[in-house]
Amino acid sequence: MRIATTIFLTDETISPVRLARELEQRGFDGLYLPEHTHIPVSRETPPPMGGTLPREYGRALDPVVALAQAAGVTERIAIGTGVALVAQHDPIVLAKQAATLDFLSNGRFTLGIGYGWNVEEAADHGVDWSARRALVRDRMALMRALWAEEPTAYAGEFASVRASWAHPKPVHPPRERKGADPLVGPRVLIGGTAGPKLFAHIAEYADGWLPIGGSGLGEALPLLRRAWEEAGRAGEPQVVPYAVRPSAGKLVHLAELGLREIVVGLPSAGEAEVLRALDAHAEFL
Repeated sequence: MRIATTIFLTDETISPVRLARELEQRGFDGLYLPEHTHIPVSRETPPPMGGTLPREYGRALDPVVALAQAAGVTERIAIGTGVALVAQHDPIVLAKQAATLDFLSNGRFTLGIGYGWNVEEAADHGVDWSARRALVRDRMALMRALWAEEPTAYAGEFASVRASWAHPKPVHPPRERKGADPLVGPRVLIGGTAGPKLFAHIAEYADGWLPIGGSGLGEALPLLRRAWEEAGRAGEPQVVPYAVRPSAGKLVHLAELGLREIVVGLPSAGEAEVLRALDAHAEFL
């Protein structure tokens, strides 16, 4: 099983360069970074995990910049967003950033995406909360038009782009879809809670799912696989449990479900504490 990591890197934690080098040297398989552009101090939206929102949410490094540093000092580990808040981005700019990261890392980039939870943060970006899922779907389609090998126009509900020269192209090969254009671009995994709407979107325009923690997968995976088959997708959706607290029993259970990749959580902390966490996880490699 491939074991990657995720961490809130901030201005107070271990650096992206130091962490990436340690991950590669120790045999871990990847680094995924979350995104929050800012956290309004009004704090009207309760945090999804309950309680008080941790300090690191308002201090997170930009994941694209930090992952570029990580890619530049490594050769093997995967890099990814976990997750990019697509609704809060200009899709033309995000398409360029994702393609560039995938190109410069020789195909190591995964675009983990999500719909967000912080209403005030999204509002500052001009996002209509009730329309954010449709907005993300539309922006992903626009981005794929720019990732296409030939200049391709796109006109959607929220945005459009003329047929354009847009290079570099992502390294990841196209994925065939029955009755639809192939999916182009880096691997895309969608985060979110299990349900028919999420699974329909994964089957339509993504490569798989980033479920938080990994609990309840025994019941959810058959539903996702059914949606995948009904959408005419070949093979299996990639399911990558995210921010997992690993144990030997948990890894055996996930392997028995047919999963081959997980992302374990690291503390948002200084170098010494993060390296101790890596030492603790080393038994699972």
